[in-house]
Amino acid sequence: MTDTKLSPSELQGKARCLRCHIIGMTATAGSGHPGGSLSAADVVAALYFRVLRHDPRNPQWEDRDRFVLSKGHAAPVLYAALAESGYFPRELLYGLRKCDSPLQGHPDMQQLPGVEASTGSLGQGLSIANGMALAGRLDGRDYRVYVLLGDGEVDEGQIWEAAMAASHYELDKVTAILDRNRQQIDGWTKDVMSLEPLADKWRAFGWHVLETDGHDMEAILEALMAAQEVNGQPSIVIAHTTKGKGASFMENNLRFHGSAPSRDEMERGLGEIRSEEKCKACGVQYPGPC
Repeated sequence: MTDTKLSPSELQGKARCLRCHIIGMTATAGSGHPGGSLSAADVVAALYFRVLRHDPRNPQWEDRDRFVLSKGHAAPVLYAALAESGYFPRELLYGLRKCDSPLQGHPDMQQLPGVEASTGSLGQGLSIANGMALAGRLDGRDYRVYVLLGDGEVDEGQIWEAAMAASHYELDKVTAILDRNRQQIDGWTKDVMSLEPLADKWRAFGWHVLETDGHDMEAILEALMAAQEVNGQPSIVIAHTTKGKGASFMENNLRFHGSAPSRDEMERGLGEIRSEEKCKACGVQYPGPC
């Protein structure tokens, strides 16, 4: 079960650990999407180590909360959280994107315990979350469903169809978190497809909207707790983040949307993250890219 006693500072330590894993596993693989994984690390740490009801010893527990990683290319942050939660050994993280590894480039629910949905085709995760929430209502369950969206992903029309449906069916057990790092594979979101006024759009679709600093643990927890108190409508937390957060040379650097750090960059990034409060990344040592 989730250890709800972790303090915000302890959760920040968990987020640093996730970031070390993200940098290490993508560098070892020589491929992957580190930027959007790093930007979401604080939110994912808050979810897995404080907010979600889940049990790594019983991944199919019927009353567990569900988490859907709609932006499936950010699989490294999900894999890191699952490993640190105890769903599988940390050593499996070395196998990211390797042949015969269950840690594929996008999450596959048939391959890993704790993965609730196979994602990767952008725009589908919110619809999946809606279905889970409707199933819970029909089954008389009180679990909550959380779904992490990318801000480039909300270019997809299916997101807005799902948003409309969630409001229509008053799915107050659904909480979306939008990783608002303002970048997508083709550049800055403002240049590719402007999203503003983003909060007003979600309100117009009938959602309760919360905005927060996606790297301030206390603010993240406050927003997620506030969403749990909303009745009769779904909630979205717009988390304002920095792509590549944690490694200075990766922050707001479009190259790292879908390119792995080199061995030297891995060492530099791990050094920067570990220097904060002497984080040791849980003792895991990465061999570097093959």
